[in-house]
Amino acid sequence: MIAHPSATPEDFVGGAVTAIARLMRERDLKPGDRLPAEALLSKELQVSRTVIREALRSLAALNLVRLGAGRRPTVAELDDGAFSLMFEHGVVTDQIDIQQIYDARRTIETRTAALAAMRRSEAECRAILSHAQAMEDQLDHPDAVMEHDIAFHIAIARASRNPVFVLIIGAFQGITRQTWPIGWKSRASDDERRAMNALHMKIAESIAAGDPKASSTLMGEHFDQSIKALLNAGLI
Repeated sequence: MIAHPSATPEDFVGGAVTAIARLMRERDLKPGDRLPAEALLSKELQVSRTVIREALRSLAALNLVRLGAGRRPTVAELDDGAFSLMFEHGVVTDQIDIQQIYDARRTIETRTAALAAMRRSEAECRAILSHAQAMEDQLDHPDAVMEHDIAFHIAIARASRNPVFVLIIGAFQGITRQTWPIGWKSRASDDERRAMNALHMKIAESIAAGDPKASSTLMGEHFDQSIKALLNAGLI
């Protein structure tokens, strides 16, 4: 790695991040595989070990590598942490808003519901139904309902058999935990809350029945109602 003579320390670290990421691709490293030792990376990239350490910390923050005390870094499995931070940062800094998040979710999750109806296994079907049933059974415990609601949507994304959707839906968890209680409280009565939970059960049953059209339509209806509840609460 050759840096410009006027390069700053940050430039060196950024260059090392890019070079290490490229090295992982070129050597076809998989999750759990170990990267070269710091000394070897330092020699190969022609930068100090301090730069290598900072670059590895940056890659760890992006969930691309895993660091362990006294152990060589390894290639990380994908997770939704980096996406989640990006979405929350965007909302907090007014670069994106809650309605835009829900509009995107509606588009994505009507598709995941349809795919889940076509691709789900029996075990995945049971998991989706179980979370929907728990939402109905625990009406008096909103925090539990919220957690099962979040798990319900992630379970559907997994059943779609598309890991990209799993990452994206998982990344919405932080925003959901902030907005969900507001939407729950904005529903005027327990009857409205029961209706929301019942709609989740209808989605689960349509997925279990292998009906992609009904699954997609019901999921769209669910998000339309959620957006309406947030509008009534003045959040969007």
